[in-house]
Amino acid sequence: MKVITQIMLDEWRYWLRSKLGITVLAITLVITIAAVIVNAMEMRQAAEERQTLQKTAEARFLEQPDRHPHRMVHYGHYVFRAPSPLSIVEPGVDAYTGTSIFLEGHRQNSAMFAEQRQSSGMTRFSSLSPSFLMQVLAPLFILLIGYASMTREREAGTLSIMVLQGLSRWHLLLGKLLALMGAGLVILLPLSIASIGAALQGESALVSAGFILGYFLYLLVWSALVLAVSTMSSKSNSSFAVSLGIWLLLCILIPRIGSSVAATVEPSLGKLESDFAVLEALRKLGDGHNAADPAFEQLKKNLLAQYDAESVDELPVNFRGVVAEYSEKKLTNVLNQFAEARMEEERSQANVLRNFGWLSPTIAVRSLSMMMAGTNVETHHRFLRDAETLRFDFVQSLNQIHRDHLDYKTDMARSKSKASSLAARVSSDNWSVLSEFEFKPEPGTQRLENSLPYIAQLLLWCVLVMVMLKYTMRRVQ
Repeated sequence: MKVITQIMLDEWRYWLRSKLGITVLAITLVITIAAVIVNAMEMRQAAEERQTLQKTAEARFLEQPDRHPHRMVHYGHYVFRAPSPLSIVEPGVDAYTGTSIFLEGHRQNSAMFAEQRQSSGMTRFSSLSPSFLMQVLAPLFILLIGYASMTREREAGTLSIMVLQGLSRWHLLLGKLLALMGAGLVILLPLSIASIGAALQGESALVSAGFILGYFLYLLVWSALVLAVSTMSSKSNSSFAVSLGIWLLLCILIPRIGSSVAATVEPSLGKLESDFAVLEALRKLGDGHNAADPAFEQLKKNLLAQYDAESVDELPVNFRGVVAEYSEKKLTNVLNQFAEARMEEERSQANVLRNFGWLSPTIAVRSLSMMMAGTNVETHHRFLRDAETLRFDFVQSLNQIHRDHLDYKTDMARSKSKASSLAARVSSDNWSVLSEFEFKPEPGTQRLENSLPYIAQLLLWCVLVMVMLKYTMRRVQ
């Protein structure tokens, strides 16, 4: 162990003397710390703003004056998704999917107020987040300080001398590997501190530990990979060229190819096609604003038979409210079918891309990172479902008020005069129909369980690079 430690320290001393290693580490630390601080400030501000806006939206809904119930259906309500604690280092898909939704009757709005409109948060380099630095730039920095770890010894002639003096080849490789991993741990330090801070802010300690472990394994893979290439190469320039090519392949090309394959293997309808399909399906349901629509003729017959009435005027409930309630239920079922189909397409595409983690450790750690942080596409879909549940409940509550608290004849005559319009209103005391909305990521144990496939991918990469190192050991002569 003493020999391994000495080799590691010698490597660090060389980096300090050459200024290369210390310069790269200093630049990396400054960029990473800046990214963590800026992202943490943005996420904290976003969390405070969304909590304030959520309370404001609820208060404004409740403060509305006496109105016709259906006016409140269209007045609508906003819900906001607060960022998870680990989003300070892994914003995931939140920057592309949006984090707030306007809820109203007769339609499902998509999430909005995203930073950018992009197809996938897994392959775009639009923001310098801490996770992006660790996934893409940290391997490049390790490459810059480690590509000549063995070729330098070979070119200087010291490698043969060390081997002839009886130095174990494994000791030499392990010493070099520990030196590179030491540099990797320095790069990982800001992200680790941020993850611990997230745990203090309410994140699961197991999730934070698993998050750090995932990036540790990722940096181990790249340290061993760069060292193996340097060991197999005869010259430093060829080692640099091969290492850079591997970086481009694993960090840039394969993720891009995976995204294209996912879109091809699991195609999805375009927005126009989807909108037309939804409109066609809704057209068959009838117009919920028109109680005389033929689509509701059977509903009227059933109600008249149920209450033994001759006409809708004799019903103990407002037929227009009944139609609104019935129509909203049918409409929501159709909208949910299309929404679930779309979400299934997005999940399938994400899973195809995640399977490319067996071909690229960058995709593996990216999938693990978003799953752990609760910023993955499945969490976004759960937000959409929870928001839709709230939308349907408050719209149907207003429809029930329309049905039970507003006379049918008064309702029908509301457009005849201003007095008729005022008479067709209900008290604002009825607006207390909103359920409290507070969205949180899945429990830590569930996120850890969901992350197991991507931990397995990283562990496989660790095994592969260690086997590769063992194979290259014969080059140490």
